[in-house]
Amino acid sequence: MSAAGRLARQVACPGCGAPAEYSTANPWRPFCSERCRLVDLGAWASEAYRIPVKGEPEGERLPGEGDDESPAGPQ
Repeated sequence: MSAAGRLARQVACPGCGAPAEYSTANPWRPFCSERCRLVDLGAWASEAYRIPVKGEPEGERLPGEGDDESPAGPQ
């Protein structure tokens, strides 16, 4: 079977959930449109996607964090 004869894989658009063709024929894949792609890009740029972090245990700070002393440097 030729590549043209095969059906393109359909996936749910991560932006709106509409079916989107996942092939080289869709320049915005895996999104259904340029709009959904740009909305997602804007969310990344504004840091809307974050991984939750638990609070740091006491005593495990990086050097210079929370210290009253300023780091030594050229004077």
